[in-house]
Amino acid sequence: MSVAYQQIYASKSYSSWAKDPVFQFARPNSTSAHNRSARWTAPSSAIIPNFHLPMRSFEVKNRTSTDDIKSLRLITAIKTPYLPDGRFDLEAYDDLVNMQIEGGADGVIVGGTTGEGQLMSWDEHIMLIGHTINCFGTSIKVIGNTGSNSTREAVHATEQGFAVGMHAALHINPYYGKTSLEGMVAHFQCVLPMGPTIIYNVPSRTGQDIPPRVIHSIADSTNFAGIKECVGHDRVKEYTKNGVTVWSGNDDECHDSRWDHGSTGVISVTSNLVPGLMRGLLFKGKNPSLNKKLLPLMNWLFCEPNPIGLNTALAQLGVIRPIFRLPYVPLPLAKRVEFVNIVKEIGRENFIGEKDVQVLEDDDFVLVGRY
Repeated sequence: MSVAYQQIYASKSYSSWAKDPVFQFARPNSTSAHNRSARWTAPSSAIIPNFHLPMRSFEVKNRTSTDDIKSLRLITAIKTPYLPDGRFDLEAYDDLVNMQIEGGADGVIVGGTTGEGQLMSWDEHIMLIGHTINCFGTSIKVIGNTGSNSTREAVHATEQGFAVGMHAALHINPYYGKTSLEGMVAHFQCVLPMGPTIIYNVPSRTGQDIPPRVIHSIADSTNFAGIKECVGHDRVKEYTKNGVTVWSGNDDECHDSRWDHGSTGVISVTSNLVPGLMRGLLFKGKNPSLNKKLLPLMNWLFCEPNPIGLNTALAQLGVIRPIFRLPYVPLPLAKRVEFVNIVKEIGRENFIGEKDVQVLEDDDFVLVGRY
């Protein structure tokens, strides 16, 4: 009998387990004084073999290697726009992706925090990944955010994401209901077999850092592409000197991370607005003057939790409808006026879209609570 069959057979033989003394409680015997005073003790843990086989395909058509993902320098965490009833505005979304391609982005993260994956059902999530790969997969790399704090959900979503054709997956560590470092490793090991994978470390959102020893313990996987790191330059440098591919997760640090600390590039929010300038920041050598020019925009975008600033900015540029899925709401009027001034300072021609930037009034925005 093969090992695989023995494992599967073992999983079905519950009746045989029930007869094993390991799984039985000690029961007092009314005829035995000794047994009447006996205490129950916990049996040794039963180790059930993990025979889960990843639902994956090795068909090479349109597949992307891990090395291909490691070479990407400018990856945009793409925004998801909405119709007035809160459904996806796919026409506006397609325009946004096309403008990223024209602006020189190498890849897009679909359904990340910026794309409001946390406000999507899994059906919406996988549909948007499939739509993106179907329409743009030959022009730009599509990385689906299929991470979850539930390993079961992460495995299922990642299987589906690769099945519909995404080039790579983005995975967060389990958040809120946090786990141990050993649990993190086990979580990532469950999703890595399915395809190229970027790990995402953002303690400000998850409440828990992914320390280097966790990353080094999974770095030997052929599907480990690298890490999106938000902790700072010292962490980036620690990884790059050990041969780990790193993308900065902080727009305001990406220039220095790239040119002074060896990061490959950035997974960016700001590039939603100015992809061409962000490409210049990463591809054309050190440019502190351009970096300084973009810092006011970057700081403005993160004056409130992302994606509030980005959603507001794209609406003011006229490239999406001013519709927010709650709990996100637009930035206040004073900040909207400030954005217009920032656009004028950097130059409207450097931003996506063709309409004049405008100050939207409060009544121009639609907030959708049921979608």
